[in-house]
Amino acid sequence: MTLDDSPIASPFAGEDRAATIRDHLRDAIVDRRLAPGTKLSEAEVGVLFDVSRTVVRAALQALAFEGLVKTERNRGAFVANPSPEEARQVFDSRRLIEPGIARAAAAAGLTPADRDLFTTLLAEETRLLDERGPVARRAEIRASGDFHLLLASVAGNVILLRFMEELVARSSLVIALYGNSGASSCGHGEHAEILAALEAGDGERAAALLVSHIDHIEADLDLRSTTGLPLREALAR
Repeated sequence: MTLDDSPIASPFAGEDRAATIRDHLRDAIVDRRLAPGTKLSEAEVGVLFDVSRTVVRAALQALAFEGLVKTERNRGAFVANPSPEEARQVFDSRRLIEPGIARAAAAAGLTPADRDLFTTLLAEETRLLDERGPVARRAEIRASGDFHLLLASVAGNVILLRFMEELVARSSLVIALYGNSGASSCGHGEHAEILAALEAGDGERAAALLVSHIDHIEADLDLRSTTGLPLREALAR
């Protein structure tokens, strides 16, 4: 892979550079702009962001902790390529965690601001359903994940929210890679039902709907090969 002589301009002066690089790489991975198995060269990422390899290494280690990157001794870091078994474990974990989140969110109750955020997310999903192409598809997957993260935020448990951030990132990668017919599209109506249960304060119904929703997403998975973009193009804004 070759690069031109000009690095990507750094937009994050004064911020945590490793965290920002991590976020850019995570977005490119979850959006499938970087294909599973793509080598993430510390030197190349460093050139792209005009940072040292030490900063890049910290970003890659954070992504490895999240399960989005795998590191191999003497070979370097690569975009994770989740196996069917790993995908199944991700959704098994969500079935264990999310019903409890739904009950906690219903018990906490939705504020007017929460309702506005949920309504905005559902409207965005509706808009994306009317669009076509891989860009809209990736945006739709992201919007679907945001619904579940907002639910975890409403529940008010910071630790569970962090778990969900990792699980949603892994789920988004799996869905983008192996989704057969558009799992997030199928789940849009289910999101509305879950929200209605939350608004009614019915945690048990919201929990049951979430389990069914996760089952439907997992049932749509079908192992497929994928291709991605070169590193520079994938990270270009």
